[in-house]
Amino acid sequence: MTRERAKQLAEELVGRMTVEEKAGQLRFDAPAIERLGIPAYNWWNEGLHGLARGGTATSFPQAIGMAAMFDEELLEKIASVISDETRAKYNALSREGDRDIYHGLTLWSPNVNIFRDPRWGRGQETYGEDPVLTARLGRAFVRGLQGRDGTLKTAACAKHYAVHSGPEALRHSFDARASEKDLEETYLPAFRALVDEGVEAVMGAYNRLNGEPCCASGYLMEKLRGEWGFEGHFLSDCWAIRDFHEHHGVTDAPVRSVQKALRHGCDLNCGCTYEYILHALDLGMITEEEITRSAVRLFTTRFLLGILGSEGSEYDDLPYEVIESPGHLELAHRAALESCVLLKNKGLLPLDPATCGTIGVIGPNADSRRAMIGNYHGTSSRYVTVLEGIQDLAGDRCRVLYSQGCALSEDRVEPLAQPGDRLAEAVAVARASDTVILVLGLDETLEGEEGDAGNSYSSGDKANLLLPWPQRLLAQRVLAVGKPTVVVLLAGSAIDLQDIQDKAEAVLLGWYPGAGGGRAVAELLFGAASPSGKLPVTFYRNEALEELPPFTDYSMAGRTYRYYRGEPLYPFGYGLSYGDCLVTGLTADRTQAVITLANRGTKDTEEVLQLYIHDEESPWAPTNPVLCGFRRVFLAAGEEQEVTVPIGETAFSVVNDAGEHVPGSGRWTLYAGFGGPDARTEALTGRKALSVPIRFTP
Repeated sequence: MTRERAKQLAEELVGRMTVEEKAGQLRFDAPAIERLGIPAYNWWNEGLHGLARGGTATSFPQAIGMAAMFDEELLEKIASVISDETRAKYNALSREGDRDIYHGLTLWSPNVNIFRDPRWGRGQETYGEDPVLTARLGRAFVRGLQGRDGTLKTAACAKHYAVHSGPEALRHSFDARASEKDLEETYLPAFRALVDEGVEAVMGAYNRLNGEPCCASGYLMEKLRGEWGFEGHFLSDCWAIRDFHEHHGVTDAPVRSVQKALRHGCDLNCGCTYEYILHALDLGMITEEEITRSAVRLFTTRFLLGILGSEGSEYDDLPYEVIESPGHLELAHRAALESCVLLKNKGLLPLDPATCGTIGVIGPNADSRRAMIGNYHGTSSRYVTVLEGIQDLAGDRCRVLYSQGCALSEDRVEPLAQPGDRLAEAVAVARASDTVILVLGLDETLEGEEGDAGNSYSSGDKANLLLPWPQRLLAQRVLAVGKPTVVVLLAGSAIDLQDIQDKAEAVLLGWYPGAGGGRAVAELLFGAASPSGKLPVTFYRNEALEELPPFTDYSMAGRTYRYYRGEPLYPFGYGLSYGDCLVTGLTADRTQAVITLANRGTKDTEEVLQLYIHDEESPWAPTNPVLCGFRRVFLAAGEEQEVTVPIGETAFSVVNDAGEHVPGSGRWTLYAGFGGPDARTEALTGRKALSVPIRFTP
């Protein structure tokens, strides 16, 4: 069905409604209108890395882990699986009359905010700190959720528009101040890209932007519907409109907040404030035409989904059995393999279970289901933790010992015990082992969304970049035993591991790898596959928090790999493999680069080829080279191949202080490598990115 046809049907249907009926449809929990044959519909559903909060579903790595894949094709397939399972569940449950929250076809994903500060608890929901990577991955995810044939399989939603990345504790009253340059260069490109892709919905953020609440911003709405031509529906984050009068102080009563939001084009209210719409209408503060406009937009989406009218959808027959099908589970496994990032390896990995003797698996995340799933997760029928994955793969070839070692963040595991009640056991396991696998990190109780995470002291954000002190003590005691040790880190953000990584022989970052992710981690440890993920964020040292701008400062100066002047612990784009891959040749023009690659190692591997560009003379260029292209490649042991990578359209322009894209200086350097062209990557990998000058008059 075309949008024009869906809008025509929506206008006809809304035209038959009373004003009271229309007003009721602007709530997220829209009631049925039985006289018109309209069933109830709850707009709120989540699909960040699998269908969430609605029962059983395939569980994929958290979004930040999927970003580490640098794999648009795989991400689109993942999103297609999520939409298949959403459709299948909707088909089955609606037949039973179940139209509850988290059972609809409007998925409030993806989150394309920029992960600008490593303390933000919700950064795990994003695709990292780079606007090019975020835009490309976001577009792939939207294609997968919505389908490519016109009829929406599900409706995707770009959130949170805009300039939203903490602090969580302040989000209901916070005014994010951002320059025109930072807006155009960093905060808005992904949203514009998703609009260009045809995303069906955009969600406004809780905060204000330069004084205006994001759910009622003339500036943002002019960008969205004016400059970019967005045709879908706009919704508020949940209870964000109530913040207008309760926290932001931009209105003094609910009816004033209704007036402000509706007049600025907020069509759907997740929350309770639109219960005052009819009161605002009676007071002459809004018009029936404004109510009608939003209702038409919302019903246009419902017609595009094929859930109203007689035409239906080609997805109506998707059976319930597609949920957690073998193919879907295998795709989740592949994603987990691609997402893990090898941060250090002094030759210990891959392990051989036939020769490595007794393996000691230690740590609070070793046998934790919660550490598999991140936040905004569904329920799986089976979980495989890191411990279980190691036990399964090791089989009877070696002995596996286990100790929890410590609680995730508390000083003891058993409430009646003394502090450190599992430390002695952990040391005993380490002494009895030939190789130690130390599994540390966080979970959704320590980093996440305000109101969901358990660290009430920071409302889901991190106070610093260190592991909780019981884990640091555990690592110190275990590493002091002196056995060859691999550290597996399960977390959704940058953690300062410098003391640990200096003493451990290997460090593998598993993110939150999905419900079955322990199998993938074990396969990587034992060499069944080679690690190939790359960091989509900078891993800073904890002391760098004194160098970074304050958490509440939204200027990009000094932030992320594009503007940071210090030395990171692990740089953006970094990640090792079991191969020995390098770039041996590079030529380029203004549209593409031709790169010669070689794997001189003895292990087959996938790698992520990355292109970076730096304008050598423009005063508006970012401080450091910036990502302008990437491609995932497979390189067999000993193989050499030539690949072509397009250079991004905006690579040869810069954004001036007025927020305008203007031609660059005419003098650029293009870099190609399996990491960034920075000194830290060179020091960690022993490889220097190849570079070529590009010269032309813009």
